[in-house]
Amino acid sequence: MYMKFSIKIVSIVLGALLIAGCSGYEKLLKSNDSRKKFEAAKKYYAEEDYVRSAALLDQIATLYRGTEFADSVYYLQAMSYYKQLDYILAGHYFRTFAKTYGASPFAEEADYMGAYCFYLTSPRPELDQENTVQAIQAFQLYMIKYPYSKRSEEVMDMLAEMRDKLVEKSFISARLYYDLEDYKAAMIALNNSLVEYPESKFREELMFMLVKSSYMLADNSVESKKKDRYQDAIDEYYSFAAEYPESGYMKDARKYYRLSAKYLGDEVQSDETIQE
Repeated sequence: MYMKFSIKIVSIVLGALLIAGCSGYEKLLKSNDSRKKFEAAKKYYAEEDYVRSAALLDQIATLYRGTEFADSVYYLQAMSYYKQLDYILAGHYFRTFAKTYGASPFAEEADYMGAYCFYLTSPRPELDQENTVQAIQAFQLYMIKYPYSKRSEEVMDMLAEMRDKLVEKSFISARLYYDLEDYKAAMIALNNSLVEYPESKFREELMFMLVKSSYMLADNSVESKKKDRYQDAIDEYYSFAAEYPESGYMKDARKYYRLSAKYLGDEVQSDETIQE
């Protein structure tokens, strides 16, 4: 019985403290004392209560504009949203801060965080890569402004990761037309991917898909267009064979070459002749 009584007392006390705390916060929200709000916001932030910290800072941010504490208020506001994992709003505040308070001691950090929030909202390769492009641009600008940053290596790693994502997105988009057997559109998309990302890790597969797409387009064309299109297939094969003579796709690529050459009445060259 004593234990049950003690637990009840503790619960009552904790509940009262919670109500008092909420009551104090609600009163603070309604007050006009911006200085108290700023101090309370810093306290809440230190206690990892980022929701209350952000709410208070939202109320006073414009009031502190033009004062000696303006950059501290705006930077803490951005950080409060970042800590809530609201990377879209946090990124907006960081980038606005960097443009407005370039002379602030927080400026470099804000520039970095603005780019980093874009990076954190960069989706998987299958989806639209607008945020990835924006992250790359923001980090490139950061490196121009701060070439000796202690974060240089970290930034370069993230840039490489995001470029790889764009390469994969380009490959996925090109392969979509190929998988749908829209070979004319596939050839355009495949060539665009190779031009835009010549060092693509998917280059071998892209080039093979060009061989097959060229052949399939020719094979399904009206008679008047077949000759030129079969010749295109042969040209794509020569390019592929010259670059990847030991490719695992060579057997199939060679088949499309032979069929194209047969239609044109050309003599099929040996692999050795092609490689020369």
